Amino acid sequence: MKNILVPTDFSAEAHHAFRTALQLARRTGGSVTLLHVLALPDQPRTANFSSFGGPVGSAELSGTHGIDRIFVIKLMEATRQRMHLLLAEAAQLAPDVPVHDLTDQVDVDDAILKVIEQRHIDLVVLGTQQHDAIERFFASSNTEQLVRLAPCPVLAVKQAADLDAVRDIVFASDFGDEADQAVPGLRQVRQLFPEAQLHLLHVTDENAGQARQQIDDFIERHQLAPAEAVLMEAGSISSGITDAARKLAAGLIVVPTHARSAFSRFFQGSVAEKVAFQSAQPVLTFHL
Repeated sequence: MKNILVPTDFSAEAHHAFRTALQLARRTGGSVTLLHVLALPDQPRTANFSSFGGPVGSAELSGTHGIDRIFVIKLMEATRQRMHLLLAEAAQLAPDVPVHDLTDQVDVDDAILKVIEQRHIDLVVLGTQQHDAIERFFASSNTEQLVRLAPCPVLAVKQAADLDAVRDIVFASDFGDEADQAVPGLRQVRQLFPEAQLHLLHVTDENAGQARQQIDDFIERHQLAPAEAVLMEAGSISSGITDAARKLAAGLIVVPTHARSAFSRFFQGSVAEKVAFQSAQPVLTFHL
């Protein structure tokens, strides 16, 4: 997870995501790319990535006239200033981490997916909003859609997070056959947080003894000890995961997902999407 993308709308949540990405990049020896999508007046949408390193070019202003043109210039100047502030902050907090900035004028999700492909992004760190946020950039639909569509892992961050203080990690699964595919990603997380206690969580309303045996077999099969088996009864899988993480004071939740799974209700994408939006803790999701 060395090549990290942070979409930003300059909100508090996006700022939390940026700081979290800097912490991760310091741990992995990686770099961070900041992406902002400009909300321009109605005009033909074309993919137009640019850096704020130079003056406003004609490409950025194509199709704009009069008042709209003045608005675009002022918007880009304000955005440039905001980006420069973030770059300056990064230079103070993590001087060894390379940080790059990009802007685009297309749909938010399209822009993010394009950067992931073009820049070979390993991880997206995304600021998510509180439940009452309605009209802001990172509404729940954006978070859930990116968790579902992004080909790389997505780390959803709602509050300020101190990754150096992570002492407990919850890995949620049903520990069926598909769960074995999540082990490489889980090992990567453990390498990032070698001192953290791993809690293997099974949310179930079924036989507790059978569920515990599945976790024990999973630990032994993949040599994951030391790890703690945790069982949780809940009305829904997503609420069970968030409740368990809160009770365990977990600093990170890990939820594998399979958007088109026909075998396991757990690995349907909706579970990971709901947890990423609902949880107060950072939530890492990745596809099997």
